Amino acid sequence: MPLEIIRNDITKMKVDAVVNAANTALRMGGGVCGAIFRAAGAAELQAACDKIGHCPTGQAVITDGFNLPAKCIVHTAGPIYKDGQHGEAELLRSCYINSLTLARQNSCESIAFPLISSGIYGYPKDEALAIATSAIKDFLVRNDMTVYLVVFDKATVELSKNALKTENKEE
Repeated sequence: MPLEIIRNDITKMKVDAVVNAANTALRMGGGVCGAIFRAAGAAELQAACDKIGHCPTGQAVITDGFNLPAKCIVHTAGPIYKDGQHGEAELLRSCYINSLTLARQNSCESIAFPLISSGIYGYPKDEALAIATSAIKDFLVRNDMTVYLVVFDKATVELSKNALKTENKEE
């Protein structure tokens, strides 16, 4: 299955690329970002991020995976949700498309995403999920890659199952 939504710890995923929900400064943060930094080796990953410098919102950059089971980490800076009227949806969609494109350019055949911007950046989970699945499916129409959307809590898993059922009925 090219797109699978699973409940797991993203730092334990055995994929070619893990996506970090980064901040634009590429500094170790909290949540998913902090977990990825800690699991990869915070000092080494921060040094690699410092060499890159920054990542504009909606864009993506790549580093080695260091101590993760993944060979690389794609860092993407999601939008901070204000009210949905400031281009947040377009920027969030760009996070997924740019991350997938960068992974493909680096010969990745599998990738694991968190639900970008849905934590401390405040994006409503149902809207973030709809954007994520739509962007990933659009990419997969023209590209062959195994994509995992890794969610952490049970409520989001249930939300994602319902979203996929609804989407499959519409197709």
